Amino acid sequence: MTSKLIQPPSMAASRGAISRRAGNVKVLVSFTNSNSKTLSFSDNSFRLRPMFIGKVTEQSSASSPNEQQEEEAITVTQIKEELYEALKGINRGIFGVTSDKKTEIEGLVKLLECRNPTPEPTEELDKIGGCWKLIYSTITVLGSKRTKLGLRDFVSLGDLLQHIDIAQGKTVHVLKFDVRGLNLLDGEFRIVASFKISSKSSVEITYESSTIKPDQLMNIFRKNMDLLLGIFNPEGLFEISYLDEDLQVGRDGKGNVFVLERTEKP
Repeated sequence: MTSKLIQPPSMAASRGAISRRAGNVKVLVSFTNSNSKTLSFSDNSFRLRPMFIGKVTEQSSASSPNEQQEEEAITVTQIKEELYEALKGINRGIFGVTSDKKTEIEGLVKLLECRNPTPEPTEELDKIGGCWKLIYSTITVLGSKRTKLGLRDFVSLGDLLQHIDIAQGKTVHVLKFDVRGLNLLDGEFRIVASFKISSKSSVEITYESSTIKPDQLMNIFRKNMDLLLGIFNPEGLFEISYLDEDLQVGRDGKGNVFVLERTEKP
């Protein structure tokens, strides 16, 4: 068994194993055995606890490309598993999450973005096309906004879907609703927009139209259509910061984060 001190590259040659800051002592140590299993610890004056920091290994010159790809795939898989676990029970974050939970999710999202297998997604549009389902967003509907839209007891928010038609340069955002007492099985708010490539990793989205079906649902939202559209209108710059076969992460011009998974729903 060998041990290795993990430090930023710029500090590794100039500092010792312990970094003192404001009276606290923190040490990160990684133990790697022959099976390339890595366990890291964070040490302070109170306790020694496991800490997830990602897998750190030394690639020898003899490592094959397939071995390196396999290790990278395992790392991404682990991060995605952690992300899905963190997203349980928060209803996509639409109605708010705690600051600790938001920080945890943001950290996992950034780890994925650092391992993006498609750094130039607009050069590979076939990977973007199709239907996606929102599983997390920092866009929220809180307080009086939630009350005005009836999203407390009367109206339930269902799936939020995004269908991207590459050939037509169109994107359709569908918000599913269920209204108690009206026997509405799949009322929906649909936003149609066009998009054009802005850079190798971003697109510019332009709003075109929106509709609500059926008419009974329109009667409920009529007075607050501007509010509903203001929250969910996708118009503006959208950067695709992570993309693989089944997961997409993006950020809009306002800094909001969106995590979507591929779905077969029409």
